[in-house]
Amino acid sequence: MQLSLSKKRVQPLKIVALGDSLVYGFGDTEGGGWVERLRRSWMQPSSPGHVIYNLGVRGDRIGQVAKRLEVEFRHRGELRNRVPDMIILSVGVNDSARVGRPNGKNYTDFAVFETEIASLLEQASLLCPVLFVGMVPVDETKMPFMDCLYYNHSDQYRYKEAIRLACIKKGIPYLDIFQKWIGFSEEWRTERLSTDGLHPNVTGYRELLEEVLNWSAIAKYNYNSHHATNFHEL
Repeated sequence: MQLSLSKKRVQPLKIVALGDSLVYGFGDTEGGGWVERLRRSWMQPSSPGHVIYNLGVRGDRIGQVAKRLEVEFRHRGELRNRVPDMIILSVGVNDSARVGRPNGKNYTDFAVFETEIASLLEQASLLCPVLFVGMVPVDETKMPFMDCLYYNHSDQYRYKEAIRLACIKKGIPYLDIFQKWIGFSEEWRTERLSTDGLHPNVTGYRELLEEVLNWSAIAKYNYNSHHATNFHEL
């Protein structure tokens, strides 16, 4: 995945973001989530910026994202014979939840999850370059969510590590939000989570946007006021 600057052809990138409520932006009543905030940051008034489609669905697990991946991708090309230039994935936290009780079964069995994440990344990589934005750590004291789902840091760590290692194997950039946020104090994290303990709030999504914009995998695609960025090789 290489980037080139072209003076002759100004062509903004077409990007699809697929995943769960972290992509959808649930909890951000002000800015609509980090994907929406990123979309707005690329809406240059003087010249066209990149185009990003928010395809997040609340509650989605990895199997559901995999089922709709190619259909969503094929319908976001805008122009004839064109398809998106990049896919951003963000999913996995819902798979990690314990169902019914704190020691219940994971919503998606871990061994199944490992197989499914490898399959999803392979499927996505065959379509175009892929980036992966990781999950945020929950507030364990606010569980259960919706009176039935118990999220915890231990399971989140297992599942995010499975994603991280699968991304390394496929050469896919992975932004480890969980690891970074867990390094801050509980008070710092609480200030960035909604009252449900699962979704970021306005402050949390602002933080996420900052993390994404400063991530080298995204920063190199930031729009330049004089030229558009394009993929030289997909």
